[in-house]
Amino acid sequence: MCGIIGCIGRGDETLDTLVHGLEKLEYRGYDSAGIALLDEELSTCKTSGKIADLREKLDGRDLSGEVGIGHTRWSTHGPPTDENAHPHADCTGDIAVVHNGIIENYQPVRDELVADGHRFTSDTDTEVVPHLIESKLSAGLSPDEAFRETVDRLEGSYAIAALIEDADGLFVARNDSPLVVGLGAGASPDADGGAFFIASDVPAFRDFTGDVIYLEDGEFARLDGRLTVTDSQGSQVTKDVHTVEWDAEETGKSGYDHFMLKEIHEQPRALRQCLRGRVEEQTASVDIGDLADLAPTGVQFVACGTSYHAAMYGAQLFRDAGVPAQAFLASEYATSPPPVGNSLVVGISQSGETADTLSALREAESRGARTLTLTNTVGSTMDRECDHTLYIRSGPEIGVAASKTFAGQLTALNLFSMATAERNSTRRDVVPELRKLPGNVQKILDSSSAEAVADYYEDAESYFFIGRGYQYPVALEGALKLKEISYEHAEGFAAGELKHGPLALVDENTPVFAMAVGDDEKARKTLGNIKEVEARDAPVVAVTDGRNDAERYADHVLEIPETHPRAAAVLGNVQLQLVSYHIADQLGRSIDKPRNLAKSVTVE
Repeated sequence: MCGIIGCIGRGDETLDTLVHGLEKLEYRGYDSAGIALLDEELSTCKTSGKIADLREKLDGRDLSGEVGIGHTRWSTHGPPTDENAHPHADCTGDIAVVHNGIIENYQPVRDELVADGHRFTSDTDTEVVPHLIESKLSAGLSPDEAFRETVDRLEGSYAIAALIEDADGLFVARNDSPLVVGLGAGASPDADGGAFFIASDVPAFRDFTGDVIYLEDGEFARLDGRLTVTDSQGSQVTKDVHTVEWDAEETGKSGYDHFMLKEIHEQPRALRQCLRGRVEEQTASVDIGDLADLAPTGVQFVACGTSYHAAMYGAQLFRDAGVPAQAFLASEYATSPPPVGNSLVVGISQSGETADTLSALREAESRGARTLTLTNTVGSTMDRECDHTLYIRSGPEIGVAASKTFAGQLTALNLFSMATAERNSTRRDVVPELRKLPGNVQKILDSSSAEAVADYYEDAESYFFIGRGYQYPVALEGALKLKEISYEHAEGFAAGELKHGPLALVDENTPVFAMAVGDDEKARKTLGNIKEVEARDAPVVAVTDGRNDAERYADHVLEIPETHPRAAAVLGNVQLQLVSYHIADQLGRSIDKPRNLAKSVTVE
């Protein structure tokens, strides 16, 4: 995900401070970088590639300034090119802007600006921001008014920092994208003087200060020798100063207690990024570029852990579309049947570096198969080695237990299957529900009773998770998540398999989490399975959309909005993530770094 750094009050060290901050943000993943400095005039330097490439480019420039901004870009709109790198400027070159997030209404705004004579030089959504500021200034507004009215025009998620010639300091705003202010030597929120920083994450300036102010959604700030924070109505806001005592490895949680909880709450934004530019609701069209031409006659998925559960879900998508598909544990793929004919082998990996999955993909290539990786990481080994790549665009995930990346995998697999294998009639049912996913996830995050459920069952001896169809992989994932971070025994089953053995383990100390969505035959059969465990005195937690009678037989209910069963899998999983998180938190576990586990497994 993109990273932002900005500073004022560092004197001759401004440029070095910006580059240092960008290097601290490299962990987030990026494909281009740039900086802008304001002295008497605005100067910009940016490039595709790494920070080292930016440093090399800066060596040939004489840039200076008392205030500046920097950015590392993770491409969403347009490829990683010099032109698409941030900062972006207006027609005059007097305004420079960096931005994290997605501007949902950029296209109509851009069309309007082009009609008014503005010239665009990039493919990005961000470039509308400096041009909007330019148009507001031309209309006679002050810099503060122009910046505020520009931000008010935007829809979507953003953290924005802007420099404007003939206006002192930095202009910043945020909505649904982190932005933090650092108070350096001599700085105070209610006094003039000193150094100030802004960044998307604390590590960008942690070497200079540990005193921070977290901006909230809808807040604006101006840093011009002092700090002024205002709300969406323009009223000044008094902000508390927090002292960061974490080491560099622990920073960047944006006020959350754990990376995992932060990443669970980032899922609405991650899903918007996954869907952005890829679906059109009115025509039910899906655009994943040239990948739509793959048209496989069969698909083999290879993956490990959470990604394997996504692979199971993906395989069912293709089977339901009439395309033979199988999901294989990557570590077992070497003994699997070889792909036949025009088959495609799809490796799913958040990092793009998972050793077992990489080995399976190489085995598939040696068999003459076409390969595709579904990954979150641009430039990873799988990205480089596979014939094709589909990015899930979830942004970096620091917590070891996957959360937002699993949601991204399920969503991207829907896009992939619809673009390559499914008829328009199916897309018309599913596309609108995918578009609703970010908002529906947010509803769950705002209202979930998962913490109360976790408190009630934290002392259970074992936990079972059951589901059918698209909900079966989610049951497996719910059990895996609980095992990973709480160290408690949990198992996931296809609901119909309970009576073929596992039912012997069910008693009053075994809560059963049942995925019961919709009102079709699968839902009705799942109700029968709920009654089976209820008859053995097992407590039942129903994850349901209320379209069946599951709540009648449940001790607790975790509600999800009514939607298509394919989208319900994503929503139900959010509830199970929250249950796992809160049980682990109440047990005092190391949630972000579970014992014996690693984020990217690079050994077979």
